[in-house]
Amino acid sequence: MSETIQAGVLYVVSTPIGNLADISARAVKVLSGVDLIAAEDTRTSRILLQHLDIAKPLVSFFSHNEIRRVPELIEKLRTGISVALITDAGTPGISDPAFSIVRGAIANHIRVIAVPGASALLAALVTSGLPMDRFVFEGFLPVKKGRQSRLKELQREERTIVLYESPHRLCKTLDDLLQAFGEREIVVAREMTKHFEEIVRGTITTVRETFRAKEPRGEIVIVIAGFDPRPNRREENPTEELHGKNGHRRSHIGRHRPPDAI
Repeated sequence: MSETIQAGVLYVVSTPIGNLADISARAVKVLSGVDLIAAEDTRTSRILLQHLDIAKPLVSFFSHNEIRRVPELIEKLRTGISVALITDAGTPGISDPAFSIVRGAIANHIRVIAVPGASALLAALVTSGLPMDRFVFEGFLPVKKGRQSRLKELQREERTIVLYESPHRLCKTLDDLLQAFGEREIVVAREMTKHFEEIVRGTITTVRETFRAKEPRGEIVIVIAGFDPRPNRREENPTEELHGKNGHRRSHIGRHRPPDAI
């Protein structure tokens, strides 16, 4: 379907999370056709745009300048300038300040159009082997203030939980998850779509030991099995439930769904 770039429209454009081949044809057309591109980091985005042979004016839009930048971009949109919003990698608004400009555009009756594409959280979720029919995305946990209260809120969350984490905090976060949740089935996905992509599955304890033995690097997504409300299922011997009496890993992908949904 042919798409004409519309004046005064904010386009929220997804970009690759690592593999540049993941850019969509529609994203390329929109980025080539808009008047202005607002990027989280213009240096990072310039590499992608040069790869795509796109030369457009760039302005930075990130957490430390959003208060000033939002009114500027809204004014440009109101005068008929078309703007594409991109982040360093993936879909804008997922753990970056895109919310404020989208909210501002809506408040000013400016049309917002999504150009969907890559997302690290979805790539990790669909390859995790954990239930994906219902999940909750929590982004980054608070580093200090509010961290324990957030973990407490999630203790009895029955949906699959997805988190982002930095490599230098991964082992600390796994320690905190084990203390807050007890043993759970968990997946750590690292460097999704990139050359050194790695997906580590197991219990919190076994995955933690893996990354204690080798320093994690790159962007990390943590996918955690939801709370199982059935009495005594996790408390008796969670490791045996996940791996079996003989130590072999067993799959319980369907156990969080009612029997007729399996």
